[in-house]
Amino acid sequence: MKTYFVDSFTNEKFKGNPAAVCILENELNHQIMQNIAIEIGFSETAFIKLIKDNIYEIRFFTPKMEIPLCGHATLASSKIIFDTTSLNTIKFINCNDVELLIDKVGDEIKMQFPIYDTEEIEEPKQMLDALGIREYLNKRYSPKNKIILIEIKSSTDLANLKPDFSALVQTYQGINGVLVTAKSDIIDFDFQYRYFWPWAGTNEDTVTGGIQTFLTKYWANRLNKTTFKAFQSSLRTGKMRTELLTDKVCIYGEAVKVLEGNLEI
Repeated sequence: MKTYFVDSFTNEKFKGNPAAVCILENELNHQIMQNIAIEIGFSETAFIKLIKDNIYEIRFFTPKMEIPLCGHATLASSKIIFDTTSLNTIKFINCNDVELLIDKVGDEIKMQFPIYDTEEIEEPKQMLDALGIREYLNKRYSPKNKIILIEIKSSTDLANLKPDFSALVQTYQGINGVLVTAKSDIIDFDFQYRYFWPWAGTNEDTVTGGIQTFLTKYWANRLNKTTFKAFQSSLRTGKMRTELLTDKVCIYGEAVKVLEGNLEI
C-alpha cells in the first residue's frame, strides 16, 4: 500500500505535525487500519480512497481510536493528492458523511471545515491543577468535538506549560482533549494554542487544525474580527491562517512531504 509521511502546517521539514497518508486500492477492515496507525505511531494516520473524479473517502486513526475529523491529516492527504494528480479541488467525505471541500491556492491549501458551537462548563479545578494553570480568563466546552477550551492571559505562560499527563487523564471522562489558548504576544499572530489529548490520542498534538471548527469562532467573538493568523506553541511549532464564514471555517496551511514508500500488509 502506497504510504507517505507529511509534515503539516509548516513549510519546513521536521516542523509542524507529521501525519501518515495511506492510499487504499481496496477496502481494509477497521482493525487493520487501527493496527497500522499503532505501528506508525503518529498522532493521526489518514486512509484515503478514490470514489470517483475528485471525490475521496477519508478516515482518521490515532494510535488509540478512529476519530471523525483531523485537520493536519486532511492537509497532508490533500498535499499528496495535489502533488500526484492534476486536481486543484478535492471533496473528502469522512466517516460521518461530512463533506470537506479542499482547494489548492498558490503554495497554500485551503480547507473548508464545519463550524461547531461551544457552551458553558463548570470550573475544571483538577484539570487546571494538572495543567499547571493558576489563573484563567474563560472556559468553554465543544460538545461536538468533546473538547474543553481554557483561555489564559499570557501566551508566554502557554508555551511554558508542562502538564502532568498521568494526573490530567484522570481529571475527566468522556472527553477527547483539552485546548489551552491565549491572545498572542507575537505581533505576527492573533492567538496561540496548545492541544493535550491523552484520552484519545497522544499527550500533546503538535499542530491541530480540527479544533478550528470552534476555536476560530471563539476568537472571532473575543476579538471582533473574522480572519486570523494562529500559532501552535508546541515544541515543533506550526502556523495557519483561518477565516470565519457564515457556515464554514476556512483553514489555510502548507505541508511538506518527507517520506514515500510501500507498506506491506
